[in-house]
Amino acid sequence: MDYKAKLEELIETVIQENGSDLHIGSGRVPAIRVMGQLIFLVKKPVMTQEEIFGILEAVLGKERLEKFKENQEADFSFEFKGEARMRGNAFFQKKEVCVAFRLIPKVRSLEELRLPPVLKDIAHSNQGFFLVVGPVGQGKSTTLAAMIDSVNRDQARHIVTIEDPIEYVFVPDKSMIDQREVGIDTKDFHSALKSAFREDMNIIMVGEMRNPETISTAVTAAETGHLVLSTLHTNNASQTIDRIIDSFPGYQQEQIRIELSSSLLGIFSQRLIPRQAGGLVPAYELLLNNKAIAHLIREKRTQEIDIAIETGSESGMVDLNRSLSELVRSGEISADDAYRYSSNPKGLERMI
Repeated sequence: MDYKAKLEELIETVIQENGSDLHIGSGRVPAIRVMGQLIFLVKKPVMTQEEIFGILEAVLGKERLEKFKENQEADFSFEFKGEARMRGNAFFQKKEVCVAFRLIPKVRSLEELRLPPVLKDIAHSNQGFFLVVGPVGQGKSTTLAAMIDSVNRDQARHIVTIEDPIEYVFVPDKSMIDQREVGIDTKDFHSALKSAFREDMNIIMVGEMRNPETISTAVTAAETGHLVLSTLHTNNASQTIDRIIDSFPGYQQEQIRIELSSSLLGIFSQRLIPRQAGGLVPAYELLLNNKAIAHLIREKRTQEIDIAIETGSESGMVDLNRSLSELVRSGEISADDAYRYSSNPKGLERMI
């Protein structure tokens, strides 16, 4: 059987249906995710263990396939016919092998993604620490890619990305871009981040802040004249700050508070909401660091940050309810969806 052709046929289905994900597993039919909904391809035959391993070998090669069998999970990415990239995660469940694929389209601009212009200003900053946060599948990597590409099109800078795996592939324009994949080009995030100090970089994008060592090195990089962009799986700005600080042992927390309060540029938390006309549209919360926010971070008053964002519109800050209410008023999303995604439905009710 031509396993590569079988996978390509399934990926084509995802593209044709404007889907985002493909799920395959032994003992079940393939499924795709379209507009957030999981759709089972019931006309396709149930897939076997042999087929899944055959597809994985076509993507990973024999050596990495054996490593997957040993480790029982693997992250990877690959190019699809020059049209897009696919990110994959292979895993076992009840001794059966499964793979989840995510379609990564070509890099789009901030304008195309309908993201606020301030993200371009942040991307063009000389130094600082900026985080894009949100649950899995809410477009964090897409937003970071758009920010990096805006620099690439406008400025001559050295950009280094550290990813696991590489998702968006950038075509250098005015900038020089080096993309490093964990497990292939570097041992781990922390090692690559430390190495970047000796690579004369201006901007470093770290795919995810996974441990205190990586966070600490990233903050240091931001303090020493570099722009650091990264992601965290958190829900909002205040939770993000708490998560960063709480990841350190108690004796280090005071120091990281001080460093974070001075190096943080901002935190962008986003959600992708179904549009009434079809497709998805981003709703977001934007924290921009200023003297008041820095003071709250240093004084352990992060519980007050939500209020600071709500009242900080003159400084360019945006709270999620305001973003949602504007989308409802413009007819982009339904009120029901706005309430569903709001972290403060009662507050939203007063705004709609």
